[in-house]
Amino acid sequence: MGAAYFYHLTTASVEQTLPMLLDKSRQAGWVIEVRGTDRGAMERLDHALWSGPPEGFLPHGLVGGDHDADQPILLTTGETALNAPTCVMSVQGADVAPGEVQAAERVCILFDGHDGEAVARARVQWKTLTDAGCSAQYWSQESGRWEKKAER
Repeated sequence: MGAAYFYHLTTASVEQTLPMLLDKSRQAGWVIEVRGTDRGAMERLDHALWSGPPEGFLPHGLVGGDHDADQPILLTTGETALNAPTCVMSVQGADVAPGEVQAAERVCILFDGHDGEAVARARVQWKTLTDAGCSAQYWSQESGRWEKKAER
């Protein structure tokens, strides 16, 4: 049974934080779905990942390609992830169901701490998931480094 990790971004953007989390997840041997809500934003994220430094290369694809099922990291907008992910990373407030948390190795929910709507959405997700019996951790970078602030 997996757990949901909430990442409250205050000093770094999703584009800066996601590669670190993706790299750690790939090192754990996980297949990852990065789930967003806006196709254009996911295309920009796809471009940002391809434009990263060569030593930080993260093999991935944007859903709708010929090899979606083979992608170690698949960027989606809520479609069924054809790559059978063991880890789901939610950005842009994308929904994650309690059953997905329980079936996954890990679910990561990244949200912008400077966006009141994103913070409110994360609070709803926390309550929904923990009320359903999912394990959850809340991580904040307010001090300049990641610190676990809560666990249920």
